[in-house]
Amino acid sequence: MEQKEFDFQQKKRVVVKIGSSSLMYEETGNLNLTKLERLVRELCNLKNRGIDVCLVSSGAIAVGRQSIGLAERPKGISEKQACAAVGQAKLMMAYQKLFGEYNQMAGQILITKNTMVNPVSRENAQNTFEELFRMGVIPIVNENDTVSTYEMQFGDNDTLSAIVASLVGADLLILLSDIDGLFTDDPHTNPDAQLIEVVEKMDTDILGMAKSTVGSDMGTGGMATKLTAAKIATLSGADMVIANAKDVRIIHTIFDEAFIGTIFKAEKKDTFRIADFILETIG
Repeated sequence: MEQKEFDFQQKKRVVVKIGSSSLMYEETGNLNLTKLERLVRELCNLKNRGIDVCLVSSGAIAVGRQSIGLAERPKGISEKQACAAVGQAKLMMAYQKLFGEYNQMAGQILITKNTMVNPVSRENAQNTFEELFRMGVIPIVNENDTVSTYEMQFGDNDTLSAIVASLVGADLLILLSDIDGLFTDDPHTNPDAQLIEVVEKMDTDILGMAKSTVGSDMGTGGMATKLTAAKIATLSGADMVIANAKDVRIIHTIFDEAFIGTIFKAEKKDTFRIADFILETIG
C-alpha cells in the first residue's frame, strides 16, 4: 500500500502531538514562538475544515524550568512538579493568546494514568472531551505532572496522545517529532537507513525496530514510545502518522499533498480495551 492511497481529507477527528524539543530553542530553552504560532494556525485551519481537533502538547516542565532558571532538566519528582506548575500556566497562556487571534477557543485537560484505568474517571474525561468538541473548543492535553507520582504516570506524551486518540474515537493521530518517520535503522548513525512510508501491520518485525533514543534534553520519547503509540492508535481504529516537526506546516501537507513521513494503517480490533492495555503494558 502506498501513501497516496490514504485519503486524509475524509478524517473527522484528529489528535496532534508535539514534543518539547519541537517547541523550544535548543540553544536557550526558550519557547519558539514562531513555530508555536504556525502550529496554532495549522490547527485552526483544520478546525475551519470541519475537523474536530485535539492537541497533546509537551513543554510544561521545559517552560517552567526556563522560567525558574534551572540550567538542566530537573530529575527529582518534586522539582519536576514545581517546574510543571509554573510552566503549564505559562504554556496555556501562550496557547490561549494565539488561538484567540484566530477566533478559536482552547481548553485545558490534564490527566493521569488513573484517569484512564478508573471507569468513572475515564467516562467523565470522555464526556468532557465530547462536550468540548460539541462546543467547538480545541482541547489541549498534557499529563498532570503537578500531581502525578511514578505509579500514576504514562511516562511520555507519545503514549498519552495515542491513549487520548483511543478515548475520543479519533480517526487520525499525528505525531510531530524530530525525525521524518520510521526508518529501517537509526538515520542519525546509519546514512543508508531507509524511510518506511507505510506500515500496514504492527507485527514483531516492526516493533523490533524500536530504539529508545532521545534527541535532546528537552523530551522523554524515542522510537519505542512512538511504536507503542502506533499499536494503541491502530488497534483503536485510527491511522497514525509520524512526521517531522521542523516545519509544522507539514500538517496541511498531510491532508492535501504528498508528504515525507510514515503512515501506520488502522487495524481496529473490537476486543481492544484501552484500560486493559494500560494495566497490562504500562503497569
